Amino acid sequence: MTTVFARPKLQLFGVSTAFVVRKISLSDLGNALRLGWEDFKAIPTHAIVLCVMYPVLGLFLFRLVIGYSVLPLLFPLAAGFALIGPFAALGLYELSRRRERGEEPGAWDAIEVLRAPSFGAMLELGVLLFVLFGVWIGAADAIYTATFGHAPAASIPDFAERVLTTPAGWTLIIVGCGVGFLFAVLALCISVVSFPLMLDQHATAIDAIRTSIRAVKTNPVEMAVWGLVVAVLLAVGSLPFFVGLCVVLPVLGHASWHLYRKVVEPDQNPPQEEPRTPIGHRYAADFPASLFPWSRER
Repeated sequence: MTTVFARPKLQLFGVSTAFVVRKISLSDLGNALRLGWEDFKAIPTHAIVLCVMYPVLGLFLFRLVIGYSVLPLLFPLAAGFALIGPFAALGLYELSRRRERGEEPGAWDAIEVLRAPSFGAMLELGVLLFVLFGVWIGAADAIYTATFGHAPAASIPDFAERVLTTPAGWTLIIVGCGVGFLFAVLALCISVVSFPLMLDQHATAIDAIRTSIRAVKTNPVEMAVWGLVVAVLLAVGSLPFFVGLCVVLPVLGHASWHLYRKVVEPDQNPPQEEPRTPIGHRYAADFPASLFPWSRER
C-alpha cells in the first residue's frame, strides 16, 4: 500500500515545479515486477525486438575482448549496462503506458517516444548516463592497471586465475565492486523514475532528477532492494553470453514503468492526446517505409 510522502506541488506561472512522491512498501516492488512480467507476456515479440541489441552487443563485446586483449574490461562493460538501461528502455515505457490506457500497443508504438514533447530532456539525461558509463569504464581500467600493471592477460583461464587466486586479484574484486557500487547508486538516484516521469508528465531533466532523488530519499530501503533486484536479474540474464537479457531487460523496463506509477503521484490534469489512428495490417511490401510510421501521416 502506498502513501503520499512529499510536499504539495508548487505552481510557478502555471507550470508544475515539483511532483508528489509516495512512500511505498516492499510488496509494491513485487507488484511492479509482476505487472512488468504481464506486459512482457502481452507483447513479448515487441519487447524482444527492442532489446535484442543487448545480447548482440554482449556477443560483440565478448569477441572484442578475445580479439583485442581487453579482457579485464569485459565485466565492467557488462555491469555498465545497468547505468544506461533506464535510457535504453524508453520504448518499453511507452508500450507499458499505452497498455495501461487500455490500448493494444504495436511494436512501432515504441518509436512514438521520439515524438514526446520531453524527448529533448530525455536525451539530455541519456547523454549524462552515457558519460557516467564512460567514466565507470575509465575508472575500472585504472583500477586494473593499478593492481596488475599494463601487462595484458594471456587468456581467459590466465585472467581468471590471476583474479580469483591471488591477493592482487581479491583486491581488484573488492575495490572494483566498491567503486562500481557507488556508480550504481548514483545512477539509481538520478534515474529510477526520471525517464517515465519525463515521458508521462513532460518534466524537465532537472525536475525529473530532483524527483528521482526525492523518491530514493523517501524510500531508501525499498530503492536499495530494487537496485539489488536489478543487479541480480542482470547478472542472471548475462548467462550465457548475455542472451538472457532478451527477457530480463524488457521485464525490468516494463516493471520500472509500474514502479514509477507507484512512487510518483499521477498528474490530476494530464495533457490531452490525439486519438490513435488504427494502423491496420502491415505487409512485407511496406518495408522499409514501415520503419517510419509517421511518414504515412498527411
